Amino acid sequence: MKIKEARQVYGAQIQSYGEQLQKLQKQKEELEKSRNLSMEGKMLYEKEAAVLELTMDRVTKKQEEYEKYMDQVNQLWQMTANLEAAKQQGEATEEYYKDIAKIMEVARRIMQGGIVPPQDEKKLMEYSMELYQTAKSMGAMEQQRKREEYDSLWEEEKEKKIKEDPMEVADNREIPSPRPAVEEAAEVMEAEDIKE
Repeated sequence: MKIKEARQVYGAQIQSYGEQLQKLQKQKEELEKSRNLSMEGKMLYEKEAAVLELTMDRVTKKQEEYEKYMDQVNQLWQMTANLEAAKQQGEATEEYYKDIAKIMEVARRIMQGGIVPPQDEKKLMEYSMELYQTAKSMGAMEQQRKREEYDSLWEEEKEKKIKEDPMEVADNREIPSPRPAVEEAAEVMEAEDIKE
């Protein structure tokens, strides 16, 4: 089961159990009103109140089990999203420093009087016009020597990888087992051991 599915399933369960607890609380309040009746009414009240209390305890425990599990699932989701974001940030930083190294190499080639492709010169200009002008000035002094022609440093670049949304990555992560069995609140309320 993926985290996104688990959040939907167990979130719905928690809500359902909360609604059942509200109904049980109303039943309890109605039962409290009937307590002041006859002796027979008091005995019936005590029995119904005991069953109602056991039912509420069971529903509450199951809801708490689901809430605890949801906390774990949400923590796993958050850690996964943070990990993916950090990974992408690391990749972007690495790519940035590779580009800086290429820009510096273009500047060095120009300074030595080399001929570089126009797109490489453009990247150097975009990075720093001052560095570009300095490199061109120094390169002009070196033009008496034989000028070497270079290929672009950016031609070998692969297509940019489309980055996934960290939250989407977290949503699609499989959650480890075991996980609580999904029981409808009505099933928990109808348990035989409560009515005995």
